[in-house]
Amino acid sequence: MSDTITVKKNTETHRYEGFLDDEQVGFADYREDGDVVTMPHTIVPERFGGRGFASQIVRFALDDVRAAGKKVDPVCPYVASWIDKHPDYADVRVTAS
Repeated sequence: MSDTITVKKNTETHRYEGFLDDEQVGFADYREDGDVVTMPHTIVPERFGGRGFASQIVRFALDDVRAAGKKVDPVCPYVASWIDKHPDYADVRVTAS
């Protein structure tokens, strides 16, 4: 069972940041280029690992990308794997041209 965190999009640092109470428990970097959002890294410190925080951050980020009508380039292996495990998010992934 995981704790529920609050996830926010920080446009100044280009990160989706997860918080448990007031403590940051992880983040996912992003870069926007037109209609494509590249996600190169997802970081959750070891002491917060195994609690589902990365998954909650990625879900929030992908929901945000989808709501903006954009696509994601999941350079981060965790994000790519997460999309593979959640086929209802396959539409958000950039397709090879």
